[in-house]
Amino acid sequence: MARKKKSSAPAGQRQLRVGEEMRHALSEILREHHLDDPDLHDKIITVTEVRISPDLRNATAFVMPLGGTDTEKTVQALNRASGYFRRELGRAVKMQFTPTIRFRADETFDEASRIERLLHDPAVARDLQPPEDETDDEA
Repeated sequence: MARKKKSSAPAGQRQLRVGEEMRHALSEILREHHLDDPDLHDKIITVTEVRISPDLRNATAFVMPLGGTDTEKTVQALNRASGYFRRELGRAVKMQFTPTIRFRADETFDEASRIERLLHDPAVARDLQPPEDETDDEA
């Protein structure tokens, strides 16, 4: 009997490769195709990452609209059009099964901004500087 992988296990090489190929294909689809949804009309959307399940049946695409405005509306519109994206991915990426795709807002930019603000906090900056008495002992 085959052992199941834990869900916390790192993604395998095949998952990473397929996810990256899907990211490129989704970016191309979003760039070239004209979508009828008014929430997606004339929007520039960045696909930052595609994570795919170990069985390659489900994929989550992390997206961010340019400028970060109307992120929720954009993600909802992309999820409404997920069937269209699945069909176009089936044409663009040669796989035995085209995965079901879900879209989520990419929050890594928000997290990076939060960390940047923390590092520039005066209390943290004070802790990052060496103590004054250690610098004068060597002289």
